Amino acid sequence: MDTGRVPGLRRGPGLTLWLLRRVAQAAAVVLAMTLIVFVGLHAVGNPVDILIGEDMNQAERAAAIARLGLDQPLWRQYLAFVDGALHGQLGKSFVYQEDAIRLILQRLPATLELAVMALALAVLIGVPLGTWAGMRPEHPLSKALMALSIVGFSLPAFWVALMAIMVFAVQLGWLPASGRGETRVLFGIAWSWLTLDGLQHLLLPAFNLALFKISLVLRLTRAGVREVLPQDFVKFARAKGLSPSRVVLMHVLRNTLIPLVTVLGLVLGSTIAYAVVTETIFAWPGAGKLILDSINALDRPVVVAYLMVVVLIFVTLNLVVDLLYKLLDPRVRLEGAT
Repeated sequence: MDTGRVPGLRRGPGLTLWLLRRVAQAAAVVLAMTLIVFVGLHAVGNPVDILIGEDMNQAERAAAIARLGLDQPLWRQYLAFVDGALHGQLGKSFVYQEDAIRLILQRLPATLELAVMALALAVLIGVPLGTWAGMRPEHPLSKALMALSIVGFSLPAFWVALMAIMVFAVQLGWLPASGRGETRVLFGIAWSWLTLDGLQHLLLPAFNLALFKISLVLRLTRAGVREVLPQDFVKFARAKGLSPSRVVLMHVLRNTLIPLVTVLGLVLGSTIAYAVVTETIFAWPGAGKLILDSINALDRPVVVAYLMVVVLIFVTLNLVVDLLYKLLDPRVRLEGAT
């Protein structure tokens, strides 16, 4: 594959201009999402009915509504939210009486730890199996892997979680069924993977969260390998006498990872956003469980803060994926391509 400089590709100022343009687009996306999320949440339910007791008289009820800021028109509430967001304040929780962003950031490391471990399992298991299946598509084991990947797509996460708890925690007693276990502080943040007990607590929920991703990565890797193998640069590398392992690692996998990186970036964002079921079943103290409790209590500031954090994560991952795409394939034109 020719990885030299592509004619018309601007470097330096062109890359800076592209980056500034992407940051501006990301800011517009975040602003649009604030409006959609804020209006959408205010159209569903009334937190006053849950947070304010029925034994209050009219004056006490009005005072409580004013204290929560729910007596203002919706457009004023939104402008106040945007103004606070620009200053790093996403509102105060109705239930916990704390800054919503602080509550999210306290729980987010546990969710990030779970999501990154799930993605690591998906890559460590899916990429080697997908590569092997792509190199030997007619082998019976390769066909069995493809069939199992369909099963991995089809099984509901909550059912897999319950079966895993029953088998590995209840019957075999190998792994704990719930909680985060012992943690150790690193850079001011408590991590469970730094201790044996914490790692044992992490394995079951991480694998449950990774099952769908393993199937996805396996199938994408196999398809990429099957697409790259007939290419001329792979044939040329083999004709040069390179070892099969070097051909696979340096030529086949490198080009297979180009579309896979894009998918993995989005998968990481979705894993963080949709870890609610796994965290609830395994009693994992992450942001997903917090948001579920906040939805039940109609704690709007916490829900809005969580969704804004998820949007920022998605936008940031999308930008990082684009940069990695450029590093993996110099033919990608960021600016000025003809």
